Amino acid sequence: MLGEISNQYEGIAPSDSRMHPYYALAEELNIPIAIHMGSGLPGHFYFEPKMTPLLSNPLELEPIIRKFPKLRISVMHYGEPFIDELIAMMGNFPQIYADIGGIQVYYPREYFYEYHLKKLVSAGFGKHIMFGSDMILFPELLGRAIEVINEAPFLSMEQKEDIFYNNAARFLNLDAK
Repeated sequence: MLGEISNQYEGIAPSDSRMHPYYALAEELNIPIAIHMGSGLPGHFYFEPKMTPLLSNPLELEPIIRKFPKLRISVMHYGEPFIDELIAMMGNFPQIYADIGGIQVYYPREYFYEYHLKKLVSAGFGKHIMFGSDMILFPELLGRAIEVINEAPFLSMEQKEDIFYNNAARFLNLDAK
């Protein structure tokens, strides 16, 4: 996988033409990419002065997908807080997957369930949600992040297996079982 692409920290749109050679190569080699999207950690603006959430909106992906239609994209941190925009993009472009790693430890559990995870699942994208991210930066939170998914009362065991493994295996073109 080609990632973590995090242009917004430098004030550069994911669709910036300087990225096109990388996207073209990833598409040609059938390598998926991971783009860091969303608002970022609280206080990012103090240590990343060029960072702008405006460039982290999943709608920014449309020009990329139109130019590189076979490119598979993982939206890191599911583009939070732009969940509705992500759902719209996933509905139009099946090569978009959502990575939910990390964010589930920043919100109260019930809020994350109701307005984030359940929303993605209810919209019909349970087969496009993957656990994982750059959360390795905070290894002490990994167990809690896994627990939040495992204890989601509305997810079946099959859905949890999909989130933790099967969806990523399919996205990466690995054997699912």
